[in-house]
Amino acid sequence: MSTSRPRPDAATRSTSNRGPAAADENRRALIAAAREIYSEDGPDAPFNAVAKRAGVGQGTLYRHFPDRLALAAAVFDENIAELEDAMREGGTIAVLFERVIDQASVSTAFIRLLSEQQNDQRARDIAARFEALLDRLRQEDQAAGRIGIHVEQLDVEIAVSMLAHELAFTPPERKPVVADRARRLFALAFAPR
Repeated sequence: MSTSRPRPDAATRSTSNRGPAAADENRRALIAAAREIYSEDGPDAPFNAVAKRAGVGQGTLYRHFPDRLALAAAVFDENIAELEDAMREGGTIAVLFERVIDQASVSTAFIRLLSEQQNDQRARDIAARFEALLDRLRQEDQAAGRIGIHVEQLDVEIAVSMLAHELAFTPPERKPVVADRARRLFALAFAPR
């Protein structure tokens, strides 16, 4: 006679309370689920759908992210971390534009959420971190002669903002065309003179 308990199925395991040990895993699952949900359904997708997709309870969702903006900030925090890692060695503004194109294409809902809350401290913190990365890349590109010395920090910020915003509001089938046109415009505007 066996005394072992039956193993719970995947659905039972994913929603069982594993306590504080699961906090990081739950947070990652919520962010991944949010990317999927908002990519599929846009910024008005039900907030509780994120918890369901992540396989956690609503309490866990609200404990990590009390509102949509907190969740959007977490997604962008990850995006910026990825950009910072990718730009550590050999990063250029041109490479950054490519990454922004990739991220903007799947982060449309989050771009909308953050742009509507620009005065929120979380949005300002993300913006400041991103601006610091842009400024470093601009200075490195100018020192290497890849972009003109006429290019100022605000020029790069506006270019990236325009690119991300335009892609966020462009129908999926037109995004490649818009991204290509933006690449050409920025290459001309930033070229050394």
